This record gives sequence, structure tokens and C-alpha cells, in this order.
Amino acid sequence: MLTHPPSVRECADDLEEVRTMMAAGEHDVALDELRWLVEVCSDSIEAHCLLGKLAVEEAGDLALGRAHFGVGYQLGARALERVGRPTPLSALHPANRPFFDAGRGLAWCLSELGRRDMALEVVEHLLYCDPADPLDLRAWIDDIKTAGAPIIELDGLIPPPDELP
Repeated sequence: MLTHPPSVRECADDLEEVRTMMAAGEHDVALDELRWLVEVCSDSIEAHCLLGKLAVEEAGDLALGRAHFGVGYQLGARALERVGRPTPLSALHPANRPFFDAGRGLAWCLSELGRRDMALEVVEHLLYCDPADPLDLRAWIDDIKTAGAPIIELDGLIPPPDELP
């Protein structure tokens, strides 16, 4: 389980308020609150993750989303590195979920930006952390590798019924 620094735990109420604002559609206010949060607590994986989410979903800014998701993911990865990369690390545990969500957001942005190799590295690292894959990340691998194109083209592979022997 990821252990968050005291400054992150102290911001828990503020993050709850941000989630409430976002649910109510108050994205501008939530954005201001999140910017303040990362100023006073730059180690908050969840604040960076939520900033990435707002950048992508509200502003359509993949590059900014990638940056925020990337910071959140790197914060978690460095924390795990400091404690010897323990596995398995449950993706569903509340303390770990922001790391996995930041990683998923980062992988998605990277894939959308054409950085598929980097996206695969992130997905593979998340799967290393939680091999049970409760977030169904393995399904992303083929999609990322093929950029959403069909893996097998079926046209001509199977003859029409009237041409069968």
C-alpha cells in the first residue's frame, strides 16, 4: 500500500470538496482549488490526477492532461521505488487508486498522442504492480499496439456461403 506523506493526508478534506465540485459541474472552481492544492502539496497524486482529468475532459488538452497524469504517476512510481517496489499492490485499495488512475490517464493520453511505446510501458508497469488486473488493463495492450485498428482483417478470409464447397 502506498503511504502518503502527512501533507497529502492533511489535504484529504480539500480533495473531497474538489470531487464534490466536479460532480456538481463546478469545474472552474474545482480547477482553482486543485491549482492551490498542488502549490501547497505538490506530492498529492490525486490532485495531479484530477487536474489531468479536467484538462482532458473539460479543455480537451491532451498535452496538459499527459503532464498532470504523468506527475501523479511519477510521484507514485518514485514512492514505490523508495520502498523496494512491493507487489502485489492492490489497484482497488483507496490509498493506491490515485496512482493507478494517474497511470491509466497517462497511458491513455500517451496513446492518443501517438506515443504508444511509452503508453505500453506504463500499462505494463501497472500490471507488474497488480498482476490480478482488477482494472482490466490487459485489454488495453492490443488496443494500444494496434491504435484501435482491427487485429485481423476478415474480408476474404472466409468465402461467402454460396462459394463454399
